[in-house]
Amino acid sequence: MSDASRGLFWGFLGVAIFSLTLPFTHLAVREFDPLFISLGRTVVAAMAGGAILLITRQPWPDSQDFKILIVVGLGVILGFPVLSSLAMRTAPASHGSVVLGLLPLGTAFMSTIFAGEKPSPQFWLWSLLGSSTIVVYALWEGGLEFHSADVLLVLAVITASMGYAAGGALSRKLGGWQVICWALLLYLPITLPLAYGFSSQVTGDESLRAWACFGYLALMSQLVGFFAWNKGLAVGGVARVGQVQLLQSFMTQVGAWALTGEALTLRSLGFAGLVVVCVWFGRRAQVAKA
Repeated sequence: MSDASRGLFWGFLGVAIFSLTLPFTHLAVREFDPLFISLGRTVVAAMAGGAILLITRQPWPDSQDFKILIVVGLGVILGFPVLSSLAMRTAPASHGSVVLGLLPLGTAFMSTIFAGEKPSPQFWLWSLLGSSTIVVYALWEGGLEFHSADVLLVLAVITASMGYAAGGALSRKLGGWQVICWALLLYLPITLPLAYGFSSQVTGDESLRAWACFGYLALMSQLVGFFAWNKGLAVGGVARVGQVQLLQSFMTQVGAWALTGEALTLRSLGFAGLVVVCVWFGRRAQVAKA
């Protein structure tokens, strides 16, 4: 199996894990504060990741690695989770799909900065077509309407794209799971007191289902998903594997259908087919690596 194919496999596995984040969050916010979920899950993930690093006796990253880890954490630990949670308080769910549609394009752009990649014009064409398909689908479902939270969503896209690209590049040196574990530990002095502050709203009467959803968000969405995702970006290339995120909107709908009973429409399946075509041809387009 080629590096590109292996990268897409691990990237797809990571996206499959990420795709259940919104359905589980939808269930969890019925009983938890959104900011407690966003920050608390990073604390639990940091403790688990720290234990893995300790057990496996991983060497400390050097000073240059820590600089990149700051960028990684700013994107995937603080930036995207907090900004998207705040935005989803007022913005409709369809706007979340727009964000997912723009993330692959943003990740490809950030790969030129943090990973030294140079996607070909053909790659940019298929990436733009795929993102446009997601945006058109989201606007068709939710209507063309602007919200004050859109500024937060744009910032969420920028920070997440930056974190993905920097994490994928650093994973070539440290390893995919090591990068997310070190980044979580690096930000623990910030996330722990913030999460503790919002924990005062936890009453103890929350259901077992709500805690199970929180556990998935902490251990799978914030930790294990990045094991696969970072490895895919490192092996297959940040820009190319990042395009797998185009499928996340539709995989999330399948997860919502299974977990919360939300309906699947022929329209969504049709758009999903168009996105698969864009991902397939984007996979075949040339991306020069540094």
